[in-house]
Amino acid sequence: MSVVSYKCPNCGGDLRFDPKSQKYKCEYCLSEFTEEVLGEQEEKGSDGHSRQQEQAEQESRDGLIYSCPSCGAQIITDETTAATFCYYCHNPVVLEGKLSGDYKPDHIIPFKVDKKEAVNHFLGYMKKKKFVPRAFFSKDQIEKISGVYFPFWMFECDVMGHMDAAATNVRIYRIGDTEFTETRFYNVQREGNLHFEELTKNALKKANRKLVEGVQPFMLNDLQKFSMGYLSGFQAEKRDMEKRDFEDEVRKEISDYAKNILKDSITGYTTVKSSKLALDTPSEHWKYILLPVWVLTYKGKDDKMYYYAMNGQTKNICGELPIDYKKVALMFAAIAIPVFLLLLLGGYFIW
Repeated sequence: MSVVSYKCPNCGGDLRFDPKSQKYKCEYCLSEFTEEVLGEQEEKGSDGHSRQQEQAEQESRDGLIYSCPSCGAQIITDETTAATFCYYCHNPVVLEGKLSGDYKPDHIIPFKVDKKEAVNHFLGYMKKKKFVPRAFFSKDQIEKISGVYFPFWMFECDVMGHMDAAATNVRIYRIGDTEFTETRFYNVQREGNLHFEELTKNALKKANRKLVEGVQPFMLNDLQKFSMGYLSGFQAEKRDMEKRDFEDEVRKEISDYAKNILKDSITGYTTVKSSKLALDTPSEHWKYILLPVWVLTYKGKDDKMYYYAMNGQTKNICGELPIDYKKVALMFAAIAIPVFLLLLLGGYFIW
């Protein structure tokens, strides 16, 4: 493994990305390094290496893919991460192989919330939920809270649009006792150069895609160029949807957006109806990105998978929590029985 990407240049200990400081920390000598410093170390370390050594180091930075035989989740992690269980169903995972270049992300939003803060936030949230089973936030369960990067496609493009529209101006006036309606018809044209960016699509079609849907939005201005070092201490889902799966959907959205923008630029008329829209897209770009989420799942007695998810950047929360019906019954009894006794003592129940 490359000494610069995951090993401390000072002592050789494992480096972990720290969301609080946004630096890499050594767990042994407590040294801290920025991404820039590690990059400089990498450049220096490559001097004098043979081509074979450089290829071996690059392979070690490619990451590993673990596959869950139970739910099918494919988890990407670096070699320093002990991915011994599936974050989704908690079953053991098995090593599948190296991460190929085709699945290398272009950008990533690094975690800004560390595990300690994530756990405290989770426990504070659970205190407000009176009917959640205790097993959902037991010690063993909390230890399984996982920082996971979820895959997204991000689209941006330039569009040259031309719209033909039919517009009217209506004037109503009276002469004596007679009311007149005057309608004038116009052919209106609009042209414009439009730029669309940061259109994101969840690149998972599996059931666990819902873990990230409810914690959006993410602040995409925090995107960083991808480095495997950001996965140190975390996991990442491998995408199972390609950009071609979204092309028709994205083009429909772009067409609708462009139509509305051009139509809204037509003012001063009573009615406006678009009759023709022509779009030319001279440039478009797809980027593969990873977004951070803290996840905790729980399989209920009904075999249903419940979950808690928190945005690892903004702390937005979503979840589908189990209900302990024994707690509900006890709460009902604690309220209903005293009320019944009070009514009985008051003579409301006289047969």
